[in-house]
Amino acid sequence: MQPLTRVEGRAIPLGLKNVDTDIIIPAKWLKTISREGLGAGAFEVLRAEPGNVFDDPAYKGAPILIAGDNYGCGSSREHAAWAMLDLGIRVVIAPSFSDIHSGNAVKNGILPVVLPQEAVDRLLEVAREGLEITVDLEQQTVTTPYQDRFTFKIDPFRRHCLLNGLDEVGLTMARGEAIGAFEASRTAVQPWLMRGTAI
Repeated sequence: MQPLTRVEGRAIPLGLKNVDTDIIIPAKWLKTISREGLGAGAFEVLRAEPGNVFDDPAYKGAPILIAGDNYGCGSSREHAAWAMLDLGIRVVIAPSFSDIHSGNAVKNGILPVVLPQEAVDRLLEVAREGLEITVDLEQQTVTTPYQDRFTFKIDPFRRHCLLNGLDEVGLTMARGEAIGAFEASRTAVQPWLMRGTAI
């Protein structure tokens, strides 16, 4: 997982409320266990509409998505986070998120930023003007060229994981020495145990 400290760029001004995971990635795309290639199916239903923001050249490669209330509701499919990441999205800003989707996003290196509706509305305006928005995880701020500055809260553990690029495997690997020491001490105390197998 890539560390995330600061993301700067144009933002996709979606703004829709109750965008569920089936809108983010339709069920027909869930047959794969690969994280790659799902960007092609991301927001497929919305992209079928003429003039949609996802296919607007002005937002091509935008790393930030601005959404409405209750983003990521619906089923718990982790493919939704994979699809957003494959599309290049590293930050989603919304007034609220589904708990499960928010967790899946963080585990895949996507920062969910919760801001009041007024702040989201202001950011939507800036995004529609084609201006860049900066999200700084270390400072926990979202800023614009107009000197708008919004602060956000994030769970300290989630912040640590994103800043250091640690998913669940990375967290385990970071504790490799402690795990090795435990295994060695356990073998010394219980020599009849083979590594990982009871006799």
